[in-house]
Amino acid sequence: MIKTILIDDEPLARAIVKEYLKDYPEIEIVQECGDGFEGVKAIGTHKPNLIFLDIQMPKITGFEMLELLDCPPSIIFTTAFDEYAIRAFEANAIDYLLKPFSKERFDKAIQKWLANRNTNEVPTTTKQAIENVAASSTQNNRVVVKVEGKIKIIPVSEIHYLEASDDYVKIQTEEGSFLKNKTMSFFEKTLDEQLFIRIHRSYIINLNQIVRIDIYDKESHLAVLKSGIQIPVSKSGYTKLKEVLNI
Repeated sequence: MIKTILIDDEPLARAIVKEYLKDYPEIEIVQECGDGFEGVKAIGTHKPNLIFLDIQMPKITGFEMLELLDCPPSIIFTTAFDEYAIRAFEANAIDYLLKPFSKERFDKAIQKWLANRNTNEVPTTTKQAIENVAASSTQNNRVVVKVEGKIKIIPVSEIHYLEASDDYVKIQTEEGSFLKNKTMSFFEKTLDEQLFIRIHRSYIINLNQIVRIDIYDKESHLAVLKSGIQIPVSKSGYTKLKEVLNI
């Protein structure tokens, strides 16, 4: 039996998918979720083979929900999202159902998934699509993390700096630090380049947090933050700071 979960804040949209799935008795709906918080829990509980996922939902978006999953299942997006996301899906061979969708279009998506369900194509290309869409301006004003099983939303304005930490990035705020399973390059591309500067191989800093820049030795400096933290500034990082701060 193929297990699936429907994640959409619109009951009518879920009802349509349920109706269309009646023609596929091998696919069992194990849970319906009205938001991404419920979706994360349901996926952890049921370990579905496939999910139908909306993008624009309350609390957290479908993409933010996927970022919280270590091993996301196969996904068919059911969305009324903008053209940017659609282009990302198409570029990465991700299937999506653009609302309102017909039974014929639904069947095409299901048949495509059934034909490719035993390959690694879907998880790989889904991850790439998430990275592409995250670069859009509508996706980069906050960071969503999971802390002890709970979901926390961090506005980027509250981030003091980011630090490379093995396979994770440590996000430092006034509340404390939080780990995100992303790369420094990802944040360098997605955060506002006028506010967040990569001043070192291991650090990206919020310019609003800088109090002063001290000389450390002949070719390096230290950025001193409002909190008193001192962060190393590489030679190239110092060049970037001078350009942005006009010093």
